[in-house]
Amino acid sequence: MKGGVSSYSFSVKRGWRGLVFAVLGLVILSMLVPLVFLLGLHNGFHSSSGFGSEDRTSSSTPNAFKSYDPVDQNNHSQTVESEHLDNLIKILEPSLTKDVAEHIAKGAANDIVNQDPMLVTVESEKGRPALSDAVPQPNHDTKKYDGDSTAKAFESMKVVTGDELRKSCQLEFGSYCLWLKEHKEEMKDATVKKMKDKLFVARAYFPTIAKLPTQDKLSRDMKQNIQEFERILSESTTDVDLPPHMQKRLEKMEAVIAKAKTFPVDCNNVDKKLRQILDLTEDEAHFHMKQSAFLYQLAVQTIPKSHHCLSMRLTVEYFRSHSSLDTELLPLKKFINPELHHYVLISNNILASSVVINSTVMHSKESGNLVFHVLTDRQNYFAMKLWFFRHSYKEATIHLLNVEDLNLQIFGIENPPYLTFAEEFRVSLHSSTDKPLRTEYISVFGHTHYLLSEIFQNLTKVIVLDEDIVVQQDLTPLWSLGMEGKVLGAVQFCAVKLGQLKSYLGEESFDNNSCTWMSGLNIVDLVKWRERNLTEIYRRLQLKGSTRVGALPATLLTFHDMVYALDGSWALSGLGHDYGIGTQAIKKAAVLHYNGKMKPWLELGISKYKVYWKKFLTRGDQFMAECNVNS
Repeated sequence: MKGGVSSYSFSVKRGWRGLVFAVLGLVILSMLVPLVFLLGLHNGFHSSSGFGSEDRTSSSTPNAFKSYDPVDQNNHSQTVESEHLDNLIKILEPSLTKDVAEHIAKGAANDIVNQDPMLVTVESEKGRPALSDAVPQPNHDTKKYDGDSTAKAFESMKVVTGDELRKSCQLEFGSYCLWLKEHKEEMKDATVKKMKDKLFVARAYFPTIAKLPTQDKLSRDMKQNIQEFERILSESTTDVDLPPHMQKRLEKMEAVIAKAKTFPVDCNNVDKKLRQILDLTEDEAHFHMKQSAFLYQLAVQTIPKSHHCLSMRLTVEYFRSHSSLDTELLPLKKFINPELHHYVLISNNILASSVVINSTVMHSKESGNLVFHVLTDRQNYFAMKLWFFRHSYKEATIHLLNVEDLNLQIFGIENPPYLTFAEEFRVSLHSSTDKPLRTEYISVFGHTHYLLSEIFQNLTKVIVLDEDIVVQQDLTPLWSLGMEGKVLGAVQFCAVKLGQLKSYLGEESFDNNSCTWMSGLNIVDLVKWRERNLTEIYRRLQLKGSTRVGALPATLLTFHDMVYALDGSWALSGLGHDYGIGTQAIKKAAVLHYNGKMKPWLELGISKYKVYWKKFLTRGDQFMAECNVNS
């Protein structure tokens, strides 16, 4: 009904016309919404170039700069990406039990260490990448002895004490920050970033200048500069992409902004905009830092593709030609002869194991007395079996054991064991004063180490070697070393004392001034181990302290007052995280220990230390060449 005229047929036609317009509108919207979503997702992920991807068609009117706020767009996209990253981290990390979550919620972190002036943070460091990390593994929690299932959930739990606002980079992101400082790349978009800052400031002042009736020229100049910067930034992401004479355009923009600042402006608007850019910059920097740290952690915990290829090729070749492997000539008597020098190595890394054995044998005066017991898992057993069949190490004997196939029921262990390595922990000590944060790395025995007394019943003494070491001197003198009735020989680490870990260790009695100790090179008296029943003590402590971080508390308490301190020259640790170790200290050490996340077989390893590891790699192997193993 229009203009006083009423007609049924006209009303029907108008109704159909309205329906047609509505359908057309829905069709257009259905096409625009996915396009906007995809563009927004793209700009959100590349948030560093977000300023150059704004809607420039709206800049034809002064109000366009107020109606469209790119900060809100970037913040929303960045929030989505940050939530996505958090979800990935949650998926990759072991989940915490309900009791753990409640423990954290109650502020359990404040109970870690309360003695002044030091506060301590302990975090499990998964420094040893394994072939098993490359594929999903079955859940072994139900197959562990008492206390292990709960403890596994805590191996990656981070407990933080002190002021969170003062948290340093290394405390939050660990060894990634050390690696970042060493490998910091030259900024290739410094001018682009400066342009974005100037563009943001110009937008902050433009709405006020546009309302001044006497400043039409300044308003036009600002608008032209803003549009020009938007056009350039939409096409350029690095300084190389910028058009020539960019410095003059920057100076022109700075002159316009300086002139705009001489006029009375709406301080609230400018304050809001500049606070937005400050918050955006801080959030964006932290987001990219968090994202980079996550990718770094993923890289150091994933076996390199070439190493995985080597293991798979060896496994396939073993089953193709295993009939030619003569297993009847194994020197079984040597495996149980206590008069020989027995070394134990727990590993599923073929190249790392080979380097440890090769470096030990090369520096030994009598290699015929050496027996290496290599404990591995079922997944890598056949690959290692073929590897050690193909390669010999002078006159040394190699004894390969699949831990998962061992029958230990006669020793009271009902469920089959699974392979664990030496566990590493990052301990951050920071003072309540202005002293800088001090971060130390400790490596201790894992669960498998506590099965050695049952696995090697006929042996009286063994030397345990970690897979991330290189031997530089003859280790024979260690076998004649008197340990004064102690069970374990190890290099002490007095940078961290038990008193500083008091709340981690529980209410057990111990000397606060006792030093911690390091795995890597350890002499174990199996006779005294059995006499003192240390395996059962460890299980009891694991069960009692199952709400603490990993195996650190139980291990330190198990060997409390049972460690014979080796001279510090026997082992030098830190080559997997410390860039400041001198050449002279490395040459004097009998054993180099690459504890930390930056292992020598990884691309992320510390380059200047890799040479000491690489020179003991096997050369000329067919499968290494085919898998492009970097040697």
